[in-house]
Amino acid sequence: MRFDVLTLFPEVCAPYLEGSILGRAAAAGHVEFGLHDIRTHGRGRHRVVDDTPYGGGSGMVMRVDVVDDALQAVRTPSSHVLMMAPAGRPFRQADARRLATMDHLVLICGHYEGIDGRVADHLVDEVISIGDYVLTGGELAAMVIIDAVARQVPGVLGNPESLTEESFNHGFLEAPCYTRPFEYRGWAVPEVLRSGHHAKIVQWRQEQGEAVTRRLRPDLIDPRVPAPGQPCLDGDQGSE
Repeated sequence: MRFDVLTLFPEVCAPYLEGSILGRAAAAGHVEFGLHDIRTHGRGRHRVVDDTPYGGGSGMVMRVDVVDDALQAVRTPSSHVLMMAPAGRPFRQADARRLATMDHLVLICGHYEGIDGRVADHLVDEVISIGDYVLTGGELAAMVIIDAVARQVPGVLGNPESLTEESFNHGFLEAPCYTRPFEYRGWAVPEVLRSGHHAKIVQWRQEQGEAVTRRLRPDLIDPRVPAPGQPCLDGDQGSE
């Protein structure tokens, strides 16, 4: 699987893609990464990539023609193009699994005040957000999405069973995990995990996963309940 990132700051992304699991996966040929500087397609002697917004407002807006040229330089018939933006659809684990079935992802990272709206309207397949907050640029969001998608690609993770036991795959968060020492400062590992009884361990993990989810993310069980930190939308929501 190949990932191409269009950005004004490729040097921000390179260390993450070259390190740890993603770097090893690329070296082994399981995934490929390309970083492309949008500024090489800028206009004029100074490679201008942005301009003032129509209608007024603060900040500068990245030009549609510059972004289009950068995109056409890497786009192929098999490409699926994502644009990072706070106004995009929330990214979920199901999206990571879906996108991992594709041959080629192109991720466009905005900067400044944003990207000309015609890019989202006419040039990309999806606009995606990683959360309800605003970053200085789309590079961090692109790295999050690449990481979540790439680890779904066969061969990227050393132990493929890790994908079946993690949070969100079965509707609940993952149960807590433990290792040595068995006891530390009076805090002991649950005895069931040392029992060797596989069926009881599976049951314990399922029960703990549900308990953690009910405590930390009740919205995953009942969508009528707001996520922690989110206000109720009306007087009835989140209460009985």
